[in-house]
Amino acid sequence: MDEPAVDRILQAQGGVIARRQVLASGLDDDDIERMLRRREWARVHPGVYVDHTGEPTWIERAWAAILFHWPAALAGPSALRVHGVRSAGGVLSSVSTEPIHVVVAHERRVWAPAGVLLTRRRRFDDQVQLRLSPPRLRIDEALLDVAAGCRDEPSAVAVLADACQEGRTTPARLRATLRSRGRLRHRRTLLTVLDDVADGALSAFERRYLTQVERRHGLPTARRQMRVATRGGITYRDVEYTDFATVVELDGRLAHAGSRRRWDDFDRDIESAISGQVTVRLGWGHVLEPCRTAGQVVRLLRSRGWAGSPVSCRPGCPLEVSERAAG
Repeated sequence: MDEPAVDRILQAQGGVIARRQVLASGLDDDDIERMLRRREWARVHPGVYVDHTGEPTWIERAWAAILFHWPAALAGPSALRVHGVRSAGGVLSSVSTEPIHVVVAHERRVWAPAGVLLTRRRRFDDQVQLRLSPPRLRIDEALLDVAAGCRDEPSAVAVLADACQEGRTTPARLRATLRSRGRLRHRRTLLTVLDDVADGALSAFERRYLTQVERRHGLPTARRQMRVATRGGITYRDVEYTDFATVVELDGRLAHAGSRRRWDDFDRDIESAISGQVTVRLGWGHVLEPCRTAGQVVRLLRSRGWAGSPVSCRPGCPLEVSERAAG
């Protein structure tokens, strides 16, 4: 018997081991039963064991699901979690009852035990990273799957944009991956989202301003995420109407929190004023009333020299009403 080999496997797999691995190490079913009787191991799934009898942690459940379906890999939000994507949330060692998402090759016929959600992929070998610990779907594949499963567009944007902001991937990589995929829910929407992310709309909040306020009402096209050197260092302006010396900063509740950030925002506004620009700050409440906000931005831009004509997004659009009143 080679118990040290078993110990090495357990250590490498978060305290989880499969029956086939035990047998390959020189132990047998009697040894497994002895470990179970002594309560040194506990059965998680048929033929898969963990090296304690308490509640399995999330990472132990993840390993157990992979080993039960082997060859398999974590998928969807489970893959994002081990990739370290912030939006996946959680701590890997925490106890969690959320389902473990696992992917296997398309041709396999396997069943999913309780607590496991199983999907199949035709290009399994190309799309997974079996040598990582634990094995997982490639990050771009997992991101697109999670985004496609979102109920609404802002949520899908947040998944992709957060990963790009964190430097986990790029819009170009995501677009290339999406083009290589077959049918995918919300494919057209996701392509549009990725185009917007590439243009600098790096959050659901920013994209809502871009699509619902600026584009939908015919405002001039702004420059986004402009890099600016200030006395305090390098900063970025969310939206800049360069020809009209106007900056719009989009203060999403989660994106701009804390007193330190508020001081940084104040410093940026001062730098803008010194350079002759005017800065306005919008919050979620503004972009949730896009027509009214568009009307206010139109007034501001006109005061700065814009001679264009905005458009109403629908009959009765508040922008149309304000334009008639102004005329």
